[in-house]
Amino acid sequence: MAITKSTAKKILLEAGAERVSDDAVIEFSEMMNKYAYRIAKKAVALSAHAKRKTVKKDDINLAR
Repeated sequence: MAITKSTAKKILLEAGAERVSDDAVIEFSEMMNKYAYRIAKKAVALSAHAKRKTVKKDDINLAR
C-alpha cells in the first residue's frame, strides 16, 4: 500500500518515540493504510454522488 514501513517508522520517531519495535512499525503501517483506504473509498463515493470523476480536496475533507 501507500504507507511503507520505513515511512511509518519515521512518523513514529518524529512524533517523539526514542525507539520503535518492528512489530509496532508493522501494526502502525497496516492501521494507517486501512484508514487511508477508508477515506479514499468515501471520497470516491462522494465525487461519484456529485457526478464527477475527479476526487477533489473537499471530497477528502468530507470523507474524514
